[in-house]
Amino acid sequence: MLKERGVTIEEMAKLVYELQKDYEDISIETAIFNIEKVLSKREVQNAILTGIQLDILAEKNLLEEPLLSMIKKDEPLYGIDEILALSITNVYGSIGFTNYGYIDKMKFGIIGKLDKLGKTTDKVNTFLDDLVGGIVAAACARIAHSKGEPN
Repeated sequence: MLKERGVTIEEMAKLVYELQKDYEDISIETAIFNIEKVLSKREVQNAILTGIQLDILAEKNLLEEPLLSMIKKDEPLYGIDEILALSITNVYGSIGFTNYGYIDKMKFGIIGKLDKLGKTTDKVNTFLDDLVGGIVAAACARIAHSKGEPN
């Protein structure tokens, strides 16, 4: 579903690399490995499925008001999109939470692209941009937790 919505593991890995390169001796391969580990967790998969489905339903106008408008507009005080993303970041502890806050504010790479598409086209990416941020933050946290261990 991520790929169908325009998100690749490689684009997420680029963000992990950029965020970790000053702290770790990291390669894109290590970033990809850690993204894949995050994506292998059932609770992460469930969060992704739920968020993407809500975005798709909103695109098709299949949600009732006022929820439809809140999701389509990515209403700042809605916040459930961030809560779903935080369920991903928490898989690897509180460092994921702080990583996510930074990523969500800065909107790097694919996250910024998804956010802009959701605000300038008929695409609804209210959940998707935050989910991707959560995945990237969790992968960064996983790297921090595995410092000194083999990947």
